[in-house]
Amino acid sequence: MSEKKYDQGRHHYHGPLPVIMYFVGVVLFIIGLFIYDNVLWRNILMCLTMVVAGYDVMAEGFIETITESRRCNKFYPNIHILMALAAIASAAIGEFMEGALLILIFAGAHFLEEYAEEKSRREITSLLELNPTEARRINEDGSVEVVSVEELNVGDRLQVLNGDSVPTDGVILEGSTTIDQSSINGESIPAEKTVGDDVFASTINETGTFTMEVTKDSSDTVIAKIIQMVEQSQGDLTPTASKIKRFEPKYVMTVLIAVPLLILIGPFLFGWDWSTSIYRGVVFLVGASPCALAASAVPATLSAMSNLARHGLLFKGGSYVSALSEIKAIAFDKTGTLTQGKPQVTHYEWVEELTKEEQDLALQIVVTMERHSNHPLAEAISEKFADIPSLEGMEVENLIGQGLVGHYQGHTYHIGKPSIFENVPEHIVEYKDTYSYEGNTVVYVSKNDQVIGLFALMDVPKEDSKETIRYFQDQGIHTIMITGDGKATGEAIGRQLGLEQVRSNVMPEEKAAIIKDIQQEFGKTVMVGDGVNDAPALVSAEIGVAMGGGTDIAIDAADAVLMQDSLSRLSYAHRQSKRLDRIVTQNIVFALSVVVILLILNVMGKLTIATGVIGHEGSTILVILNGLRLLTNPKGKDS
Repeated sequence: MSEKKYDQGRHHYHGPLPVIMYFVGVVLFIIGLFIYDNVLWRNILMCLTMVVAGYDVMAEGFIETITESRRCNKFYPNIHILMALAAIASAAIGEFMEGALLILIFAGAHFLEEYAEEKSRREITSLLELNPTEARRINEDGSVEVVSVEELNVGDRLQVLNGDSVPTDGVILEGSTTIDQSSINGESIPAEKTVGDDVFASTINETGTFTMEVTKDSSDTVIAKIIQMVEQSQGDLTPTASKIKRFEPKYVMTVLIAVPLLILIGPFLFGWDWSTSIYRGVVFLVGASPCALAASAVPATLSAMSNLARHGLLFKGGSYVSALSEIKAIAFDKTGTLTQGKPQVTHYEWVEELTKEEQDLALQIVVTMERHSNHPLAEAISEKFADIPSLEGMEVENLIGQGLVGHYQGHTYHIGKPSIFENVPEHIVEYKDTYSYEGNTVVYVSKNDQVIGLFALMDVPKEDSKETIRYFQDQGIHTIMITGDGKATGEAIGRQLGLEQVRSNVMPEEKAAIIKDIQQEFGKTVMVGDGVNDAPALVSAEIGVAMGGGTDIAIDAADAVLMQDSLSRLSYAHRQSKRLDRIVTQNIVFALSVVVILLILNVMGKLTIATGVIGHEGSTILVILNGLRLLTNPKGKDS
């Protein structure tokens, strides 16, 4: 376990000493069990067991009670002090072994809960180790100086050696390499990087040495923002856990008042003698303690968050994980969220009169012309036909508003939007209408002012978009896409993905208002987006989810980040959230049921301190183990 000290409500990790002392206490308890003929030494060993094994949890109970009482200006007890008093009371009435057993099981459950929380944090807090601490800064005289990352300024030049961690976000000035970016986006295949490409802090330079320029302060890097989310998530509890935490001191106070009352009224109400009444009061103190109830939500929530982090989805807090199971609608941005974020060639057609050889030449001419443009559509065509060589000696002009014009072997070729062409064959127009209806952007190709073909391009949906949308619809959750694209494109994508509603031609400032309309109509809403224009909508939704490859502003505004830009993680998170809700409910019902049963058995005179300890503290351990099930993956859609 880490040597760091964490504060998570009332739970603290104080290093290995308490655990070592606990096992010493276990040994003393076992030795005491085998001493039959000397009651004095047996009781001494049991007392030592309580002190050695339970000093940490008992001290924590008294110290935190004093601290919180001073802070609140009123008595503010916790479960630890309740169990310490129960053990002391057991010893006071001569039940030394039962008192020792109580402390052993309670302290064991306490350490198990801390271990469970530490284990569940590990997937998330491992990110803290990714943040680079040093950089190789290139000074004005060309010398290289190793400096702290905090000393870097925007504009500094850095040298990154083979095998080094990239110290901060920036852009490559010289050199080329491959970089392992799995710490940022979860991709297992290293990305090729060269001059002009962005690089990110905490990623690993694998093959070459390069020079980069710092573009962000160390506190504004992508990994820094992720770490901020991690630190925030560890202090954020689910509503259920928060209610239990607020309820705990009131419950403890009620028990502390009820115990002496039970002892006083026992002889008159139940006919007990004073010895029996005191004994029943101590058993009541043990059985009524809400240990299992207190452990119902926090370990389970942290386990769920750990599981989701391992699958590429970071939440800013447990409250958002819990709320995900209650959503009634989910809204998606289109570009970069539901779609790839860049156009791809989906179809291309030629007039029937062209022979195969003429078609091949026409395609080569188109590819050669498009390589003279940096327009996204031109880049998509160039990428699609990257293996086709360019024609030598071809003259190409890029006319603003008119597209590309090229000259080859005495012929003039023109590539542009359909509205600028006149001589268009009927079947080409039919292709254009069909592909446009499907959401494609169409460009025509003409030879000597006669259209000879077309290319259809589209920002195509991601592979997992349709499956994710279908999942949420199967769960009775309304699905909607909000896009700034035109109605035809938006509705075409909507039809492909099976969305229930599409809002097109939406200006950035309108997205937040649309989210509020959805909330009023359906209820709790999730917004998923990746751009600057999505930030207001992400804030307005009950849960804002940013794509990990999106902008810093979107990540800042969001409540969760999809590290791998995979929408399938959202459906996985929803199933995990439903599991969390069920397991916490199971834990609460079980914990309260055990308390009620123990109290009834105690009043009936059927419960001893020993069986009360085993029943009560055993339920605490079972509740913690039940929460740990969330570290495993759900099975099937409804798990």
